[in-house]
Amino acid sequence: MFDIFKNTRVKTGLILMGAFLTVGFIDSFFLTWLLFGAIMIIALYEAMNLFKINEDNIYIYGISIWLIAYFYPKPEDLVFVIAIIFASILAYTKNFNKELFFPLFYPIASFLFILSLYNSYGMGSLLWLVFVVASTDVGAYFVGKRFGSTPFCSTSPNKTLEGVFGGIVTAAILGVTFSLDTISFWSALIISVIVAIASIFGDLFESYLKREADVKDSGDILPGHGGILDRTDGYLFGGIVMLVLLRFIG
Repeated sequence: MFDIFKNTRVKTGLILMGAFLTVGFIDSFFLTWLLFGAIMIIALYEAMNLFKINEDNIYIYGISIWLIAYFYPKPEDLVFVIAIIFASILAYTKNFNKELFFPLFYPIASFLFILSLYNSYGMGSLLWLVFVVASTDVGAYFVGKRFGSTPFCSTSPNKTLEGVFGGIVTAAILGVTFSLDTISFWSALIISVIVAIASIFGDLFESYLKREADVKDSGDILPGHGGILDRTDGYLFGGIVMLVLLRFIG
Protein backbone atom coordinates (compact mmCIF):
# COMPACT_ATOMS: atom_id res chain seq x y z
CA MET A 1 0.00 0.00 0.00
CA PHE A 2 2.99 2.31 0.47
CA ASP A 3 4.13 1.87 -3.11
CA ILE A 4 2.07 4.90 -4.07
CA PHE A 5 4.52 7.12 -2.17
CA LYS A 6 7.32 5.94 -4.46
CA ASN A 7 5.51 7.54 -7.39
CA THR A 8 7.31 10.71 -8.51
CA ARG A 9 4.05 12.55 -9.19
CA VAL A 10 2.71 11.71 -5.73
CA LYS A 11 5.95 12.71 -3.99
CA THR A 12 6.04 16.04 -5.80
CA GLY A 13 2.39 16.63 -4.95
CA LEU A 14 3.01 15.94 -1.27
CA ILE A 15 5.96 18.33 -1.21
CA LEU A 16 3.86 21.05 -2.85
CA MET A 17 1.02 20.45 -0.40
CA GLY A 18 3.41 20.56 2.54
CA ALA A 19 4.94 23.83 1.33
CA PHE A 20 1.55 25.46 0.88
CA LEU A 21 0.25 24.28 4.26
CA THR A 22 3.40 25.60 5.91
CA VAL A 23 2.93 29.02 4.31
CA GLY A 24 -0.74 28.91 5.25
CA PHE A 25 0.05 28.07 8.87
CA ILE A 26 2.61 30.88 9.16
CA ASP A 27 0.21 33.26 7.41
CA SER A 28 2.77 35.98 6.75
CA PHE A 29 1.98 38.51 4.04
CA PHE A 30 5.66 38.88 3.18
CA LEU A 31 6.22 35.13 2.88
CA THR A 32 3.04 34.67 0.82
CA TRP A 33 3.97 37.60 -1.44
CA LEU A 34 7.50 36.22 -1.86
CA LEU A 35 6.30 32.70 -2.67
CA PHE A 36 3.69 33.85 -5.15
CA GLY A 37 6.21 36.19 -6.74
CA ALA A 38 8.68 33.37 -7.30
CA ILE A 39 5.95 31.15 -8.75
CA MET A 40 4.75 33.99 -10.97
CA ILE A 41 8.19 34.55 -12.49
CA ILE A 42 8.54 30.85 -13.33
CA ALA A 43 5.00 30.80 -14.74
CA LEU A 44 5.85 33.92 -16.76
CA TYR A 45 8.89 32.18 -18.22
CA GLU A 46 6.74 29.21 -19.22
CA ALA A 47 4.05 31.45 -20.70
CA MET A 48 6.63 33.32 -22.76
CA ASN A 49 7.73 29.98 -24.22
CA LEU A 50 4.13 28.99 -24.98
CA PHE A 51 3.47 32.35 -26.63
CA LYS A 52 6.81 32.02 -28.46
CA ILE A 53 7.86 35.47 -27.27
CA ASN A 54 11.54 36.31 -26.80
CA GLU A 55 11.51 39.62 -24.93
CA ASP A 56 13.39 39.88 -21.63
CA ASN A 57 11.88 43.27 -20.79
CA ILE A 58 8.68 41.57 -19.65
CA TYR A 59 10.54 40.18 -16.63
CA ILE A 60 11.49 43.72 -15.63
CA TYR A 61 7.84 44.76 -15.91
CA GLY A 62 6.72 41.67 -14.00
CA ILE A 63 9.16 42.10 -11.13
CA SER A 64 8.46 45.84 -10.93
CA ILE A 65 4.72 45.40 -10.76
CA TRP A 66 5.11 42.69 -8.12
CA LEU A 67 7.30 44.94 -5.98
CA ILE A 68 4.70 47.70 -6.17
CA ALA A 69 1.97 45.18 -5.34
CA TYR A 70 3.62 44.61 -1.97
CA PHE A 71 2.65 48.14 -0.92
CA TYR A 72 -0.54 48.69 -2.93
CA PRO A 73 -3.78 47.44 -1.29
CA LYS A 74 -5.51 46.36 -4.52
CA PRO A 75 -2.78 44.76 -6.66
CA GLU A 76 -5.13 43.81 -9.49
CA ASP A 77 -5.48 47.51 -10.38
CA LEU A 78 -1.83 47.57 -11.37
CA VAL A 79 -2.29 45.36 -14.42
CA PHE A 80 -4.44 48.06 -16.01
CA VAL A 81 -1.81 50.70 -15.21
CA ILE A 82 0.81 48.58 -16.97
CA ALA A 83 -1.58 47.99 -19.87
CA ILE A 84 -1.99 51.77 -20.23
CA ILE A 85 1.80 52.21 -20.15
CA PHE A 86 2.21 49.51 -22.80
CA ALA A 87 -0.46 51.11 -24.98
CA SER A 88 1.10 54.55 -24.54
CA ILE A 89 4.55 53.28 -25.55
CA LEU A 90 3.01 51.53 -28.55
CA ALA A 91 1.18 54.67 -29.65
CA TYR A 92 4.22 56.90 -29.21
CA THR A 93 6.94 54.71 -30.68
CA LYS A 94 4.91 52.48 -33.02
CA ASN A 95 7.62 49.96 -32.30
CA PHE A 96 6.46 48.21 -29.13
CA ASN A 97 6.03 44.43 -29.15
CA LYS A 98 2.24 44.06 -28.96
CA GLU A 99 2.62 40.41 -28.00
CA LEU A 100 3.77 41.50 -24.55
CA PHE A 101 0.13 42.13 -23.73
CA PHE A 102 -0.37 38.34 -23.71
CA PRO A 103 1.87 37.49 -20.72
CA LEU A 104 0.70 40.66 -18.97
CA PHE A 105 -2.78 39.22 -18.75
CA TYR A 106 -1.69 35.59 -18.47
CA PRO A 107 -0.24 34.92 -15.98
CA ILE A 108 0.75 38.26 -14.36
CA ALA A 109 -2.80 39.60 -13.97
CA SER A 110 -4.01 36.35 -12.41
CA PHE A 111 -1.32 36.36 -9.74
CA LEU A 112 -2.15 39.97 -8.89
CA PHE A 113 -5.79 38.99 -8.42
CA ILE A 114 -4.81 36.04 -6.21
CA LEU A 115 -2.59 38.29 -4.09
CA SER A 116 -5.49 40.73 -3.81
CA LEU A 117 -7.74 37.85 -2.74
CA TYR A 118 -5.35 37.21 0.13
CA ASN A 119 -5.12 40.94 0.93
CA SER A 120 -8.89 41.32 1.09
CA TYR A 121 -10.09 38.04 2.60
CA GLY A 122 -7.09 36.44 4.28
CA MET A 123 -5.46 33.03 4.11
CA GLY A 124 -8.83 31.34 4.54
CA SER A 125 -9.85 32.48 1.05
CA LEU A 126 -6.71 30.96 -0.48
CA LEU A 127 -7.33 27.66 1.32
CA TRP A 128 -10.92 27.73 0.05
CA LEU A 129 -9.65 28.35 -3.49
CA VAL A 130 -7.23 25.43 -3.18
CA PHE A 131 -9.94 23.05 -1.99
CA VAL A 132 -12.34 24.10 -4.75
CA VAL A 133 -9.84 23.82 -7.60
CA ALA A 134 -8.16 20.65 -6.30
CA SER A 135 -11.49 18.91 -5.67
CA THR A 136 -12.64 19.89 -9.16
CA ASP A 137 -9.56 18.20 -10.62
CA VAL A 138 -9.87 15.09 -8.44
CA GLY A 139 -13.62 14.73 -8.91
CA ALA A 140 -13.34 15.19 -12.67
CA TYR A 141 -10.56 12.61 -12.89
CA PHE A 142 -12.25 9.82 -10.93
CA VAL A 143 -15.79 10.37 -12.21
CA GLY A 144 -14.53 10.77 -15.76
CA LYS A 145 -12.44 7.62 -15.51
CA ARG A 146 -15.35 5.59 -14.12
CA PHE A 147 -18.35 6.99 -15.99
CA GLY A 148 -16.96 9.28 -18.70
CA SER A 149 -18.04 8.64 -22.28
CA THR A 150 -19.19 11.99 -23.70
CA PRO A 151 -16.37 14.24 -24.98
CA PHE A 152 -16.35 17.68 -23.40
CA CYS A 153 -14.19 19.64 -25.83
CA SER A 154 -11.81 18.91 -28.69
CA THR A 155 -9.17 21.12 -27.06
CA SER A 156 -8.76 18.51 -24.33
CA PRO A 157 -9.94 15.13 -25.70
CA ASN A 158 -9.49 13.32 -22.38
CA LYS A 159 -12.08 15.48 -20.64
CA THR A 160 -15.66 14.22 -20.57
CA LEU A 161 -18.95 15.89 -19.68
CA GLU A 162 -19.47 13.31 -16.95
CA GLY A 163 -16.07 14.09 -15.48
CA VAL A 164 -16.68 17.83 -15.62
CA PHE A 165 -20.02 17.40 -13.85
CA GLY A 166 -18.42 15.15 -11.23
CA GLY A 167 -15.70 17.71 -10.62
CA ILE A 168 -18.20 20.53 -10.15
CA VAL A 169 -20.32 18.48 -7.72
CA THR A 170 -17.23 17.49 -5.71
CA ALA A 171 -16.07 21.11 -5.60
CA ALA A 172 -19.53 22.26 -4.48
CA ILE A 173 -19.52 19.84 -1.55
CA LEU A 174 -15.98 20.54 -0.38
CA GLY A 175 -16.25 24.22 -1.25
CA VAL A 176 -19.15 24.73 1.12
CA THR A 177 -17.31 22.76 3.80
CA PHE A 178 -14.16 24.87 3.60
CA SER A 179 -15.65 28.25 2.70
CA LEU A 180 -15.27 31.46 4.67
CA ASP A 181 -17.27 31.66 7.88
CA THR A 182 -18.41 35.17 7.02
CA ILE A 183 -20.63 34.19 4.09
CA SER A 184 -23.87 32.22 3.88
CA PHE A 185 -24.28 28.60 2.81
CA TRP A 186 -25.91 29.56 -0.48
CA SER A 187 -23.28 32.17 -1.28
CA ALA A 188 -20.55 29.62 -0.57
CA LEU A 189 -22.28 27.05 -2.78
CA ILE A 190 -22.76 29.43 -5.71
CA ILE A 191 -19.20 30.77 -5.50
CA SER A 192 -17.75 27.26 -5.24
CA VAL A 193 -19.66 26.09 -8.32
CA ILE A 194 -18.75 29.11 -10.44
CA VAL A 195 -15.09 28.99 -9.36
CA ALA A 196 -15.03 25.27 -10.20
CA ILE A 197 -16.33 26.02 -13.69
CA ALA A 198 -13.77 28.80 -14.08
CA SER A 199 -10.97 26.45 -13.04
CA ILE A 200 -12.06 23.92 -15.67
CA PHE A 201 -11.78 26.57 -18.36
CA GLY A 202 -8.46 27.70 -16.89
CA ASP A 203 -7.17 24.19 -17.44
CA LEU A 204 -8.72 24.17 -20.90
CA PHE A 205 -7.06 27.47 -21.82
CA GLU A 206 -3.63 26.17 -20.85
CA SER A 207 -4.31 23.01 -22.87
CA TYR A 208 -5.10 25.25 -25.83
CA LEU A 209 -1.83 27.15 -25.40
CA LYS A 210 0.15 23.92 -25.22
CA ARG A 211 -1.53 22.59 -28.36
CA GLU A 212 -0.76 25.82 -30.17
CA ALA A 213 2.87 25.57 -29.03
CA ASP A 214 2.93 21.83 -29.81
CA VAL A 215 4.26 20.82 -26.38
CA LYS A 216 3.07 18.26 -23.83
CA ASP A 217 3.82 20.30 -20.70
CA SER A 218 4.45 23.98 -20.02
CA GLY A 219 7.76 23.07 -18.38
CA ASP A 220 9.59 20.41 -16.39
CA ILE A 221 10.33 22.07 -13.06
CA LEU A 222 7.88 19.82 -11.17
CA PRO A 223 8.82 16.12 -11.58
CA GLY A 224 5.80 14.09 -12.60
CA HIS A 225 3.63 17.19 -13.02
CA GLY A 226 5.30 19.27 -15.71
CA GLY A 227 5.54 23.03 -15.30
CA ILE A 228 4.15 25.61 -12.91
CA LEU A 229 1.37 26.50 -15.34
CA ASP A 230 0.38 22.84 -15.52
CA ARG A 231 -0.36 22.96 -11.80
CA THR A 232 -1.73 26.49 -11.45
CA ASP A 233 -3.87 26.87 -14.59
CA GLY A 234 -7.15 26.32 -12.73
CA TYR A 235 -6.17 28.76 -9.98
CA LEU A 236 -5.27 31.48 -12.48
CA PHE A 237 -8.89 31.63 -13.65
CA GLY A 238 -10.52 30.53 -10.40
CA GLY A 239 -8.75 33.12 -8.25
CA ILE A 240 -9.97 36.00 -10.39
CA VAL A 241 -13.55 34.75 -10.33
CA MET A 242 -13.52 34.12 -6.56
CA LEU A 243 -12.30 37.66 -5.82
CA VAL A 244 -14.93 39.23 -8.09
CA LEU A 245 -17.75 37.14 -6.58
CA LEU A 246 -16.71 37.81 -2.98
CA ARG A 247 -16.67 41.54 -3.69
CA PHE A 248 -20.04 41.27 -5.42
CA ILE A 249 -21.74 39.76 -2.36
CA GLY A 250 -20.16 42.47 -0.22
